[in-house]
Amino acid sequence: MDSKVSLPFDKISKALNGFAFPPTDIIVGIGRGGIVPASLVAHQLELPLFIASVNYRNDINEPIRKSPEFLDLFETSFPHGCRILLIDDVAVSGKTLDLVKASLKDYSVKTFVLKGKADFVLFPNIKTCVKWPWNPSPKSYIYES
Repeated sequence: MDSKVSLPFDKISKALNGFAFPPTDIIVGIGRGGIVPASLVAHQLELPLFIASVNYRNDINEPIRKSPEFLDLFETSFPHGCRILLIDDVAVSGKTLDLVKASLKDYSVKTFVLKGKADFVLFPNIKTCVKWPWNPSPKSYIYES
């Protein structure tokens, strides 16, 4: 039995369309989990999108490192005074957001997640795990020969 709450794409899209985002100049998404949410927000707000490749957990949400780590160089030379919205899908401890935010210390940074703890949370009342529509279960893959 799956204990995750399913959030359909249309519900997420409607919530994003009705959300009052803070004034923002640049979107930074946390790769992997934040790529889709950051892409959706960047598209909606018509803003440039950058991805910070950071890893802490595996595909079944277990920590695989002592703390989050950058997997690639993350270039942080953005225009002086720009306002950054840092986006991930979920933040439980906030460690991943904190790591990237620390690398952006010269900028005004606000954090946004779909679920969990951040400056802005799209679904603050959801306390259980979520099955995101862009993360198919292994059984849903179609193999062609």
